[in-house]
Amino acid sequence: MAKEEKKVSKKELKVKKQDKKKKEKKETKKPSEGYFKQVRKEMKLVKWPSGKDVLKYTISTIIFCVFLCLIFMGLNLIMSLIRGWVG
Repeated sequence: MAKEEKKVSKKELKVKKQDKKKKEKKETKKPSEGYFKQVRKEMKLVKWPSGKDVLKYTISTIIFCVFLCLIFMGLNLIMSLIRGWVG
């Protein structure tokens, strides 16, 4: 009897696994749902930054760009002075 119970339980496990796979496939495939509906659903899950964060990142980016611009302008000036002395 114990062997029969094991066989039955193995069969039940197989059936449960198959049912689970079918449910997963059904959940991932939703042909009735359009592309843009899926995009909208995903966009609702995105954690958007607050207005303060956006302002902070924008200001830091502008400052960084100005800093790099000044560095390259300084290098250009130094190189042109050296070229003027040499040539």
